[in-house]
Amino acid sequence: MADLELNFKNHPCFNKDAHHQFARVHLPVAPQCNVKCNYCNRKFDCVNESRPGVTSHVLSPEQSLDYLDKLMVVMPNIAVVGIAGPGDPFANADKTMETLRLVRKSYPQMLLCVSTNGLNVMPYIDELAELQVSHVTITVNAVDPAIASKMYSWARSEKRGYFGEDVGKLMLEKQLAAIDKLKEVGITVKINTIIVPGVNDHHVEEVAKYMASKGVDLMNTIPLFPVESTPFSVYEEPSAELMKSIREQVGAHLKPMTHCARCRADAAGLLGQDSAEAMRLLSESSKLVIEDGHERPYVAVASNEGILVNQHLGEAERLYIFRETPNGYKVVAQRATPVSGSGNERWVELSNILSDCKAILVGGIGPKPSAILGKIGVRVVEMSGLIDEGLESVYKGKELRTVCKADVFKCGSSCSGTASGCG
Repeated sequence: MADLELNFKNHPCFNKDAHHQFARVHLPVAPQCNVKCNYCNRKFDCVNESRPGVTSHVLSPEQSLDYLDKLMVVMPNIAVVGIAGPGDPFANADKTMETLRLVRKSYPQMLLCVSTNGLNVMPYIDELAELQVSHVTITVNAVDPAIASKMYSWARSEKRGYFGEDVGKLMLEKQLAAIDKLKEVGITVKINTIIVPGVNDHHVEEVAKYMASKGVDLMNTIPLFPVESTPFSVYEEPSAELMKSIREQVGAHLKPMTHCARCRADAAGLLGQDSAEAMRLLSESSKLVIEDGHERPYVAVASNEGILVNQHLGEAERLYIFRETPNGYKVVAQRATPVSGSGNERWVELSNILSDCKAILVGGIGPKPSAILGKIGVRVVEMSGLIDEGLESVYKGKELRTVCKADVFKCGSSCSGTASGCG
């Protein structure tokens, strides 16, 4: 990260002295989540609530850049751009990473950060480092799987659902591995822990001690905010006295954050003083129709017969190339994919072949090819069903209802994308 002159003193979440002077903005580009937390209800349009998971609008990456451009005019003291939902950034990795790329290109000196449950961040850590994302926050509610499992109803990873104590084991395994990798590449790590009396309040010092041993930089203990229609709505918010005691316990092992404002996924302004003007600009940008231009008029499709999206990228020997015309969507070419067996070079070569495509529709794709295609601005759409429905989503912005990958893709998102071919 030597290319970016990082000034942590300007980050209002990591430096208490900065939160009265420097503003931050969260770009709400990640609506989906891969974990059901027992304390979370993701209301997308609730302007009267200030808590994580809430936003008035969900933006596309291009709309987010438009919003940021306008916001910088009225709020030039913005020092940090973050992505914190309203779902999880890496359950929406394509949108998250494209947003970070756009912001880094337009604002080379801006501090970038993301807040995640840690379940699916690992495949993207190397690119986060390349983009000079300086801070990552991971919500770790326990380091005992039995306690962690009480905090979640379910989790979804690599096409499989996890329940009960398996959720706790999965979350902890993924989170600890991600923390190790983040520290390895030089990214500052903050831990958020939601304090639920009677569930994990007695365990927080153990979390702090363990996180300190992993090289974590800061820990933020957040009191439960009982939310209607959640399993934890029946619990009481922890008292100020309990929170003070817990933060003292944390302080024996890690630097504690003491000024958290439980920010919304579309928060903008000084910490705890979100801007009304920002809300107006957010609404304005959400209505913006982004013109893709003519330099990328095509969409590639992994299909057996040119009617359905029904192939995993790794097994596709050719891709159908579509274009929008006044008379509907037409196939303009078929392009052979590079032969398997060359590792990541296969996907780099494919990105060159698809340099004039704005998107690719696939039945399944591994994280490696997804990341490589994303770097050149090709939007990856995983779906099953009619090609026309996918094209309507890309060209017209219509809601895509056939987003579930077909069950026939046994590898699906769990495929490592090694380009060795599908057996």
